[in-house]
Amino acid sequence: MVIKIDDYSDVPIYMQIRNQIVMGISSGELSPGEQLPTVRALALEMGINTMTVSKTYQLLKSEGYILTDRKNGARVRDNISKSGMISDENKNELKRIVSEARISGVSEDEIIKLVKSFYKG
Repeated sequence: MVIKIDDYSDVPIYMQIRNQIVMGISSGELSPGEQLPTVRALALEMGINTMTVSKTYQLLKSEGYILTDRKNGARVRDNISKSGMISDENKNELKRIVSEARISGVSEDEIIKLVKSFYKG
């Protein structure tokens, strides 16, 4: 999986990495049990500080997407819990996106089509 960072984005680098890993898990590009690069390897490959990658992995671990240990490094969890709910933070983000789309003149049908296409992968 190739992770791309937008240096000009308002989104912090650790969140950009986190979001791309979550999307990779969702799309199947990252398989359950798959080994992630070490903190050092990913930081070196991307030209960023190791603490940034470490922060990303800690966040993914606390959210239940990955497992980490000193011996095996970071791996995608085999069984990610499925709460069937969307977090309040994600609801607010979705509301913002829909609001921007509405202001831009995007129809409700087009938004629904986009959500369906993203959900299907």
